[in-house]
Amino acid sequence: MKLGIIGLPGSGKTTIFETLTRNFPEVTNKSENRIGTITVPDERVGILSEMYKPKKTIYAQVEYFLPGKLDQKKQAIWNQVRDCDALIHVIRNFPDFANEAPNITADFNHLDQELMLADQVVIEKRLETLDTEKKRGRKVNDEEYSLLQECLETLENEIPLRKKEKLARSPLLKGFTFLSGKPTLILFNNADDDDEMPDAGVLVQNEDCMVIKGKLEQELAQMPEEDAADFLIEFDIKEVAMDRVIKKSYDLLGLISFFTVGEDEVKAWTIRRETVAVDAADVIHSDIKKGFIRAEVLFYDDLMAAGTFADARKAGTVRLEGKTYPVKDGDIINFRFNV
Repeated sequence: MKLGIIGLPGSGKTTIFETLTRNFPEVTNKSENRIGTITVPDERVGILSEMYKPKKTIYAQVEYFLPGKLDQKKQAIWNQVRDCDALIHVIRNFPDFANEAPNITADFNHLDQELMLADQVVIEKRLETLDTEKKRGRKVNDEEYSLLQECLETLENEIPLRKKEKLARSPLLKGFTFLSGKPTLILFNNADDDDEMPDAGVLVQNEDCMVIKGKLEQELAQMPEEDAADFLIEFDIKEVAMDRVIKKSYDLLGLISFFTVGEDEVKAWTIRRETVAVDAADVIHSDIKKGFIRAEVLFYDDLMAAGTFADARKAGTVRLEGKTYPVKDGDIINFRFNV
């Protein structure tokens, strides 16, 4: 999972990136792209590892991407985040250096409209190409053409494509990687003494939003573990920013984790909710999908209740499922296959 962090200058997006990734360079080159990969905290993986004592334990991972400031004549800045699965839009909710109060709605609309405009340019170019093909008597995909026209109309009405699920998730349009179609988390970057969600009207009602105290969390991320524990208590922080943002990102993308276990490896695999067993197998290896026979499934909680896999089998909680079984969060799966 790759999330792109965007925001207007002064919003604190660099602070957020460094806080989430624990990446604090002595000197920062703002023109360079920055990528940080972090482990998804999941106590279930640790417990399974203790149980199986494998040679390797592999947690799920999340990649955060902070685009650098590029010369827009050389490369459109938005092309940098097109391959991200989702976006984190950081919005300033604290006075700036000139003590100017934040204008949350205006800041959000400014950047959101840039995303929509970038998508509109891509769509118009593609429609021009398809129109040219039609004039030359060549066959075009009528469904693609119709969907693109619907996208264009949606954007002209200043509605981001993420609000139209049919368009945002259309397999035919997947290759366009529309920016305004990506799931987006609005991250209000609050002052150190402000825990409240801002009064931003329809923005808070219509978007996925959460609050983070960027500077405070940045200090916390750089502290030794013991000092950090005291800091959490002092400022009544129940969960660090990294964990909260990851959880919210998973919810935003509709992601879940299933596990494979054994003496060689215990590993968490990330898939979308409602992914069927045969497609979950493909995440591990295409050969497993190709030769899929059955999925031997045990729910994590059932394993914990039984104590061992053998006891769970005796209790009847180990099941054989077919290709169309929708994998659940916490499923422990052994795929039976033959190639």
